[in-house]
Amino acid sequence: MKEIFDPIRDHYTFAHPASDLGEHIDFYSESVVNDSEFTVEMFPSWTPTMYINLGNPYRISLSRSTYAVDKDMDILILRDLHTTRHNSPGDRIFTIKFKPGGLEAILGISQVHLKGKIVPLHHVLPMVVIEQLKNGSSFDARREIIEAYFIPKHNRRVMDHYLTFVRDLTETYQQTDMQLNVSQLAEKHFITSKSINRYFHRVIGISPKGYFSILRARTALTAYAKRQEFDPGRFGYYDSSHFYREAAKFTGVQLD
Repeated sequence: MKEIFDPIRDHYTFAHPASDLGEHIDFYSESVVNDSEFTVEMFPSWTPTMYINLGNPYRISLSRSTYAVDKDMDILILRDLHTTRHNSPGDRIFTIKFKPGGLEAILGISQVHLKGKIVPLHHVLPMVVIEQLKNGSSFDARREIIEAYFIPKHNRRVMDHYLTFVRDLTETYQQTDMQLNVSQLAEKHFITSKSINRYFHRVIGISPKGYFSILRARTALTAYAKRQEFDPGRFGYYDSSHFYREAAKFTGVQLD
């Protein structure tokens, strides 16, 4: 199954974070135990994601490299590469997906150093918290456990200027229907393009142009998949040909 194009959510239970964490965490999810093998392909998003293994071993691929994850192993990845999770019978994963910069906003850990890596989760979360998550009685219980750990951490942190700026600039880009380029955004925020580039590399780990192209592609493809009067111009593409070229570059799939 491919993210955006296929009903991946049918295989997971989802929940949104508490309001205090909503600016920095996209969602929590837990896979529904299945009795068959299948793959889930995910496109780059630069969203740090924690996978707590509650079931059997599985494999995960980052671009062309595949790694075995045993039942006692829990991991963190940045999702900066094309990622495929190979689900096996008895598969069950509790997932925490952060927004770009969210890991730093809550735990003070820069996502820049996670590029292209699989990081053992115990390098980021205390083992006692991981064990509590694994032994939680339900999805809701696990959500409450991790929020009880995250919220005090978040409340003690002072919002970093770089994080705030990157978030505000991204909101401006989205609110203007993804029509503005980096120079136009710089002018709107009274800052230089060079500074914007430095801030995005500092917080997300990629240039603003590169990140916005990913954000635009994901947003446009989601609308395209719904097949409801899709207009590529609404997402900053010149025409349909421009959208199809960029979509093929992003997904590796030629759209109809």
